[in-house]
Amino acid sequence: MTRTRKAPQRSVTQSAKPTPVSQPLRIIGGQWRGRKLTFPAVDGLRPTGDRIRETLFNWLAPFLPGAHCLDLFAGSGALGFEALSRGADEALLLERDPSAAAQLRENLKTLKTTAGEVIQADSIEWLTTAPATPFDVVFVDPPFQHDLWQISIDRLAEGGWLTPDAAVYIESEPDTPIVVPEHWHLHRDKTSGQVRYRLYFVDH
Repeated sequence: MTRTRKAPQRSVTQSAKPTPVSQPLRIIGGQWRGRKLTFPAVDGLRPTGDRIRETLFNWLAPFLPGAHCLDLFAGSGALGFEALSRGADEALLLERDPSAAAQLRENLKTLKTTAGEVIQADSIEWLTTAPATPFDVVFVDPPFQHDLWQISIDRLAEGGWLTPDAAVYIESEPDTPIVVPEHWHLHRDKTSGQVRYRLYFVDH
């Protein structure tokens, strides 16, 4: 893919660490239904559960075919890969952790698809760049301990990242306060255990 401008990556010196243990990930619907992938067990990486994913993608089903998607905090890639499996044309997966980003690329090779692209970058910094094209569907599911929901919402809303009628999915802890623009309309809102998940549509 060539439509999305990549932010420059910084060279970071890190001390040697053990290779993270691999964890399983299963795609639950679409052309790759049942395919098993892996992701590294790095700090803060928490894939969206199967039941929540099933509900979310039922909500999104009419809007995914042909969509240009952004998985803002990709982690395991559960949301981005699921979107591609269910008909999205493209998915850009942003991930800060080097080992997680490397595994995302390996998983795209395993799936034999060129519809996904992985960028290793800090998502909040990346949102300060100018978008080459806006996105139809955006997934906002950051590590819960870092409290990145509001700054993500603000930068998505202000930076020209969203198409008219874009869908924005937000996954958080149940009591996480967020403020969205007035023209973002809440489509669905559910809580499952310690996770609240909401789907908004942008109305321009």
